[in-house]
Amino acid sequence: MRSALAAVLAVAVLAGCSTTTGGDSAERDSIVVSGTYPVDSLDPHSAAGGSAGKEFTGQSIYGRLTRPDAKGKIVADLATKWTPDATATAWTFNLRSGLLFSDGTPLTSDDVVASFQRLLASDSPNKSNFTGAKIEAPDKETVVITAAKPDAALPSKLATFFVLPKTVGPDFFKKPVGSGPYVVKSFSPGESLVLTANDKYWGGKPKIQTVTVRTIPDISARLTALRTGEVDLVWGVPDDQLKTLTADAGLKHESVPSHQVFTMWFNSSVPALATPAVRNALWKAVDFKTIIANLYPETGALAVSPVAPTVFGYSPQQPKTHDPAAAKAELTAAGFDFGKPLRLQFANAEFRAFNQAVVSDLAKIGVKIDLQEKEQAVFIKDLLAMSWDINFQQLGTAGFDASANLGRLYPCAAKRTGYCNEELDKQLAAAGTSTDENARKSAYAAASKIIWDDAVGMYPMTVQIAYVWNKRLDGFTRDASGYPDFSAATLGAK
Repeated sequence: MRSALAAVLAVAVLAGCSTTTGGDSAERDSIVVSGTYPVDSLDPHSAAGGSAGKEFTGQSIYGRLTRPDAKGKIVADLATKWTPDATATAWTFNLRSGLLFSDGTPLTSDDVVASFQRLLASDSPNKSNFTGAKIEAPDKETVVITAAKPDAALPSKLATFFVLPKTVGPDFFKKPVGSGPYVVKSFSPGESLVLTANDKYWGGKPKIQTVTVRTIPDISARLTALRTGEVDLVWGVPDDQLKTLTADAGLKHESVPSHQVFTMWFNSSVPALATPAVRNALWKAVDFKTIIANLYPETGALAVSPVAPTVFGYSPQQPKTHDPAAAKAELTAAGFDFGKPLRLQFANAEFRAFNQAVVSDLAKIGVKIDLQEKEQAVFIKDLLAMSWDINFQQLGTAGFDASANLGRLYPCAAKRTGYCNEELDKQLAAAGTSTDENARKSAYAAASKIIWDDAVGMYPMTVQIAYVWNKRLDGFTRDASGYPDFSAATLGAK
């Protein structure tokens, strides 16, 4: 993600056509947008559905019980009310009356139950938020989700759960049915997605009739398309391009603090990275402050926590000191093998310069890195298989609660980093099960300190998401997740 996100268009497609042409009427109800990541799948319950492109399109096509607003507060979507029992183990969700899918069929609690069960049976990383959970439907407008243990963050975790019809056949995602503000008109994976307004949407049919999401892998082509009016909105704009774009009188811009942090996990199951001493020494060798100042002066800041300041559970830690001489001495004392390269994997070309800078700093103390840039699908597969030594990702916290990040990814049972610490498990369990907000904050602070001090990963930078758009576009949500919402947007003349 430099944000967290959605999708962009091939240059050949840009040159050949534009949905903004065809007269003033078409221009007033159609937009073309281009984010950071391609949309490869429309299945929100798949492993591919864990990508940023899916989250963006998911909120446009499908509904959720709850959703975060632009600032991260959990608000109503398909459910208007949610109530926990005394221990926050069983949560009752009351659905809106009269909900319809885009094909006109009623959306009931049976669809919610079937979708939740489908998620639990899927290969989606998001299902780990609900391990051991059960769901039932007392009536057509009520569902009860019972967690395996008390879970005060359940409404936040449900921001990653999308509701589909109870019957999903093999061809469903060729023309998916949902309850979001838009309907899929056409989809070419990794290239373009055309959405049209859903007149069955509970929030009212959007004023913008057509939203075309296009994949433009080359950033220069993407920004040229914005300047020429071929594209109306771009987000995740690189810092070195912002000054030029913001000087354009026909464009508007805003940078929004996100819930995302550049995260570089160490694979602690690899013998070379098994000790905190080695992991901390590697962190100490990289001058992240200077790298950020050079590459992300507008949209980056040195991180002091595994999660961003916008997230519940954020607790600032003591910044790491850059000291390459000490780093080399500590690695030598630990018996580190300088002759064997470490595999550093990442996806998306936008992160290439950052990772190259990290490789350069490590090389200065004799640490060899095999830098591996992978296609998104391969990256996710290898991430889950732990086929890496250092893993870079722009990691967000869905729902803006640390449970969806720290609580999901760092327990021993998660097996995501090769790191296991019983005390960390204890603090994360306390943070996840307490109904007392102050107690949860204290537990997350203790957990963050363990993660930080033991260098489970390196946490270089918190992220702001830069949006730049044509002035004729108004009323869309500059989302802190990097998933803009067009359900209330309007257009003026081009």
